[in-house]
Amino acid sequence: MAYRKSGIKTILTSSASAVVIALMTANTTSVFAQDNQPGDSRADDVIYVTATKREESIMEVPLAITAITGDFARQVNLNDVKDIILWTPGITGNSQDSFIDAVSVRGILTNDFGVGGDPSVGFFKNNLYQGRNGNAVSSMFDIERAEALRGPQGFLFGRNAVGGAISIHTVRPNLGSGGGYFDIDIGERGHRVFEGALNVSDSNNFGFRIAGYRSQEGGWVENLARPNDDPLLEHEKWGIRASSLYESGNFSAFLFAEYEDRQQDGTAYRAVEDSIYALQLRDLFGLTVGGSGNERQIDSDLGYDDIDDNSNILNVGMELEWDLSFATLTSITGYQDHDYFYVEDYDGTNLQLADYLQDQTGNYFQQEFRLTSTTDGPLSWYAGLSYYQEDIDVTFEEKANEALMCAYYYHQYYPSYSGPAAIAACQAYYGDPLDGELIEGNRAIGDYSGWAAYAQLNYQITDAFDIGFGLRYSTDTKDFSVEAFDVESPLGPYYTLGWTGGPLTDSRTWDAWQPQAVARYRFDNGVMAFGSITRGYKSGGFGSFAIQELEGQPEIGFGVLDLTNATARPDDFDPESSWSYEIGLKGTSAGGNLRWDANVFTYEYEDLQMIVAGLGGGVRVDNIGQVTASGYEFSFEYDISENFSFRMNGGHTSSEMVNAQAVCPGDDPEACEGASLAHVPDFSGAAMLNYYRAVDGGEITASIEVYGQTDMSSNGLSVDPTERVAGYADFTLRAGFRSDDNWSIGAYVENVTDEDYWDGLFAGGGILPAVRWGPARPRTFGITFHRTFGDG
Repeated sequence: MAYRKSGIKTILTSSASAVVIALMTANTTSVFAQDNQPGDSRADDVIYVTATKREESIMEVPLAITAITGDFARQVNLNDVKDIILWTPGITGNSQDSFIDAVSVRGILTNDFGVGGDPSVGFFKNNLYQGRNGNAVSSMFDIERAEALRGPQGFLFGRNAVGGAISIHTVRPNLGSGGGYFDIDIGERGHRVFEGALNVSDSNNFGFRIAGYRSQEGGWVENLARPNDDPLLEHEKWGIRASSLYESGNFSAFLFAEYEDRQQDGTAYRAVEDSIYALQLRDLFGLTVGGSGNERQIDSDLGYDDIDDNSNILNVGMELEWDLSFATLTSITGYQDHDYFYVEDYDGTNLQLADYLQDQTGNYFQQEFRLTSTTDGPLSWYAGLSYYQEDIDVTFEEKANEALMCAYYYHQYYPSYSGPAAIAACQAYYGDPLDGELIEGNRAIGDYSGWAAYAQLNYQITDAFDIGFGLRYSTDTKDFSVEAFDVESPLGPYYTLGWTGGPLTDSRTWDAWQPQAVARYRFDNGVMAFGSITRGYKSGGFGSFAIQELEGQPEIGFGVLDLTNATARPDDFDPESSWSYEIGLKGTSAGGNLRWDANVFTYEYEDLQMIVAGLGGGVRVDNIGQVTASGYEFSFEYDISENFSFRMNGGHTSSEMVNAQAVCPGDDPEACEGASLAHVPDFSGAAMLNYYRAVDGGEITASIEVYGQTDMSSNGLSVDPTERVAGYADFTLRAGFRSDDNWSIGAYVENVTDEDYWDGLFAGGGILPAVRWGPARPRTFGITFHRTFGDG
């Protein structure tokens, strides 16, 4: 473990410091260039992005943005949209499930796994908002590029993204040419991946493209509590996309429809055996958590018999553009429909303490109109108007063993009773054998709508210096209801919710103005500097598991039954907002062979939306204190010679919270004053060294890659030193041959050192021990084959 914690700091942090000093620390843009040969990561071509609503070289965009091409994504085997995080400085929290609440941009993440709030990080595909847990995560296939933007994004998309945004752009049909490609990837544990696309066009006006994807792999986590089950974390998923493009004169139309079926095991948990609450459970009930020294073994009862994470996601989008001579008018229309079913054993033990189920359906519609100036002159501008409508319906369920739940809390009141004695005392008290399950369920239904208007003006003061000002107004209305089902157990609503009744309904509207100012200066030596000030904003919402009494009504006590709208309503929380300040540099050196960028930032958050203790043992969302944070991010690419190239990126964030007493555990509410944001590593980064050698008929390629991070705390402010996640460094080796005849073959070893690490850790509390979740995929051997035909 000592190597994991210190080794990644030695490898990456020291390099980061040297690079940041050398490059004068400023804005980060990781550039992975498009090339006709898949897998070529040399930056020979300029990447153009549309993050500012105009096609610009990424080195000219005054934003902290990382762009990854489809070729690079295939080269490093990026699996779904969250894998972009591995190659993006300042963003962490990649995981192997369909949840996005661990994705952190500069320390800001979504602190709510319910459906009454909004994500802090926005996911978009072809400019269409992808939503929340269960439908935001999709596979990466036949993509042109991915853009990861850090910091508040209120002026670039139809929806607010207070922390940052990840935007995927799929390959559009080629006009006037045909062709396609296919990729095959075969590896250990039944790893089988196929990706392909076919482009058809017989004119310069219309083209059609169809792309498909299928991936499957067996699991790698052994469950000691169920030795006859297959290993956990297996998956089987497939997707298909059809798109068309029409261009004629001053008009173009792009349409796409995509469907994906994702079946994969949900999150695997393992209790932290030496954590405070796990030790209590060991003393009470003889808790075990897995094989000693084997991080890919768990001991989990899986009260729902299996761990499932099943999503069916439909996306339909249409983008229309008209050239009006003075400006381009763009209409973006989109619709998404999804079904999502998920279960997990959240307590990570062989005791039935917290089995969780989520059954979700929803749909989302958006319409955006945007006008972007095209005339010459010092003034340029764009303005937009957007609208959205979302309907979401979710049933949550949590169950536990009646006898264990009662015995644990009986012991809290009467410490002399433990184990069988506490169970017997509970049974005597209730006059019931308590040999069943305590099942608490609730339903949350949301009907959300909102609109926004925004405008951005840029003025070229001199050839070298320009400034920009933006303003956005947005309003969000949420109609919400929550209902808690009757509990059949004699214990009643004992732990998760602490109440039954409803549906309880409420409606709230929030609005805000968000300004932005940007300045950019181009030096004579090809270096571009910029600075920005941005107001970030995220709408308020409702807790999916919490309620509050009506004004003038008596305080609601624990265990109350049959609540109605006459006495209670859903628990709401206010918006959160921030001011973000950033400066940056981008440039080229060494005759164009070295491309670099870096940035420093600071932000101040107010009313951060965080999970706190609910009425019972459950959770609610509340606005907690203030956060001040700062950090840096950088990336560079260096073409060392015709045979070698190197690239690296990294990021650091430090933060401090004040007035966070509501989320501070223990008896001293001031113990967390000044604590840093949880679930955020001190440093994260990635690096790659590539080798190329020309031979008859093609080129030999090889690469070594590493990504990793330093250790980090759990997702809650914790006083338990065991509640930390160790840092890691994950290495990959690749080698192959690229033919001049448009085919390539390769082999790889991912996680070469078979590093054991975890995606994250949730802090313990009450009957729940701290749990690590998402054990790393082990060392994996595989081979790949790629074939392009026609114009690809």
